[in-house]
Amino acid sequence: MQLAHATWIEVERYLTSSTGIIIPIGSTEQHGPIGLLGTDYLCPEAIARGAGDELECLVGPTITIGMSQHHLAFPGSVSVRPSTLVAVIADTVQSLAVHGFDRFFFLNGHGGNEAPLETAFGEVYTSVSLSPGRRHLYCKFANWSYGPRAMALIDELFGEAEGSHATPSEVALTYFLQPRLARSAELDPPIAPKGDMFDAWDYRERFPDGRIGANSALATAEHGRELYRAAVADVVEAYREFAEKAPST
Repeated sequence: MQLAHATWIEVERYLTSSTGIIIPIGSTEQHGPIGLLGTDYLCPEAIARGAGDELECLVGPTITIGMSQHHLAFPGSVSVRPSTLVAVIADTVQSLAVHGFDRFFFLNGHGGNEAPLETAFGEVYTSVSLSPGRRHLYCKFANWSYGPRAMALIDELFGEAEGSHATPSEVALTYFLQPRLARSAELDPPIAPKGDMFDAWDYRERFPDGRIGANSALATAEHGRELYRAAVADVVEAYREFAEKAPST
């Protein structure tokens, strides 16, 4: 059930029985030599839609550009400032709240979005708290790969080669979703180095091909199929728990 594919009349009808919505959020940034630039939004978008169908929950428009300044030394990467992303998230929530939505579950695919999400939720809650009589709003985010089923499967499939960026799990999921876009390449070294980074130029100096601690070459579409099923089950469970804990308003 996608918001973009509904009419306003259908959304109004939906709100008579449910006030929750899932909003995918990711980024457009480099994912090493064989990972797609859209990896971080393609993954949560597909999983959100799969979970939304099972839950009969509306899925909002995907936020496709995130806080990715550290990737800007790699061509094709796009970033917004943290303050811009905070504003986009908060305004999205508050726009939908006008119509009666009060449970907002953001499904995230990019680590750089975590702090802006938390800050945006703080902005939303502050707005509510400073406005006597305003209805309650409930916001939560979850990373698609951090659910118990997905994490167990990732560890089983990739172990230490999973790494933290351009991971075989996320690359595998995109190859399942877009099999014609799958790439292959000799990666040297097979498992990329690990470590921290600061600005974009520092990142590229430390991690020249874009990967961090990962062996993306392990990714296959079949792995992606397994991960998709596991992650959808995780999100369905997490959303139900979230929706049930938020009191009726």
